[in-house]
Amino acid sequence: MKAIIITEPGGPEVLQLTERPVPEYSGNEVLVKVMAAGVNRPDVFQRKGNYPPPAWAPQDIPGLEIAGVVEAINFNGSRWNVGDKVCALVSGGGYAEYVSVPEGQCLRIPGNLSFVEAASLPETFFTVWSNVFDRGQLKAHESLLVHGGTSGIGVAAIQMAKALGSTVYVTAGTDEKCRFCEELGAAKAINYKTANFREVISQTTGGQAVNMILDMIGAEYFADNIHSLAEEGRLVQISTMKGKDAQIDLSLVMRKRLTITGSTLRNRDTAFKSAIATKLEANIWPLLASGEIKPVVHAVFPVEQAAKAHELMESSSHIGKIVLNLE
Repeated sequence: MKAIIITEPGGPEVLQLTERPVPEYSGNEVLVKVMAAGVNRPDVFQRKGNYPPPAWAPQDIPGLEIAGVVEAINFNGSRWNVGDKVCALVSGGGYAEYVSVPEGQCLRIPGNLSFVEAASLPETFFTVWSNVFDRGQLKAHESLLVHGGTSGIGVAAIQMAKALGSTVYVTAGTDEKCRFCEELGAAKAINYKTANFREVISQTTGGQAVNMILDMIGAEYFADNIHSLAEEGRLVQISTMKGKDAQIDLSLVMRKRLTITGSTLRNRDTAFKSAIATKLEANIWPLLASGEIKPVVHAVFPVEQAAKAHELMESSSHIGKIVLNLE
C-alpha cells in the first residue's frame, strides 16, 4: 500500500510517499480501506519529533482520523460488515491506503457526508466530547470560552456546545475568522491580536465570566483564563502551544472554587475511546445527519502533497479542517 512516512524529525519536507505492507488486523479490529484522512496539529508535533506515538501504533506513519470502507473483519459478531462506510479515530497510521482500527472506534458515515467531510470529524469530535462534556461537564445554559475558534477543535466545539444549549465565546486571530465563528454560532468572537479576551469576556458577561474554558494555548493565557472563570468554573487544558509552565494565584482558585484539569486522548485505551464513540453516536451523529452540525473543511490535498498540507496547518491561516484525499 501507499503510505506517507516521517523519514526523520524535521520540517514538512520529511514527509515522503513510500510503499508499506498492508497492516495486520487482529482481535476486535477491522481493516479499513482509507479514502480520506484528516490532518491535525498533533501530526505536526509528531513530525517534529515532539509527540511520539504509543507503542501499539505505527511509529512513522502519522494520521489520527480516517474515513473509508470496511475491507475485512477478523471476528464473528462484529457490528460492521465488509463494505460499510465508516470514519474512525486511530492512534496513528492514517496517512495510508489501509489502516487497522478497533471496531468500537468506528462510526458510520452519515449518508449526507462525503468521505472527505467524514474524515474531518473523529479527532476533533472525540476530543471535544471527552473534554467539554465528559471532563468539563458543560451543561445547557452554561457558557463556554474556546481559544482557537477556527481550529478543527474550535469549529467542532462551537457547533456541538451551541446545539446542546450552551452559549459559546471564542478567540481568533483575525476579524475574518471572528466573523466566521459568529456565523457558525458563537455568541461573541474576540480578536486576540487587537483586544484582551479577559476584558472583553468581563464586559460581555456583565462581570459574570464564563462557566468553562477549553484551552490549547497554555501558559500565555493561564492567568487570564483563571480570571475569566465564574465561581465553580472549569478550565480544561488540551495543549500547551504557548508554554507549559505557568504561575497560579491559588487564593483565586480557592475563592472561586475552580477546577483545573486537562487530558490527552491518543494514549487512552480502546475501551475509553469506544465509550466516547457511543456517546457521539447517540448525541451528535443525529445532528450531523440532519445538517444542524456541519463539517468545516478548509482545504483538501492529494495524499502525495501531505507536506503542503502541513505547511498550511503551520501557517494557521486555515478555517476548519485540512484533509488528505486518497481516492
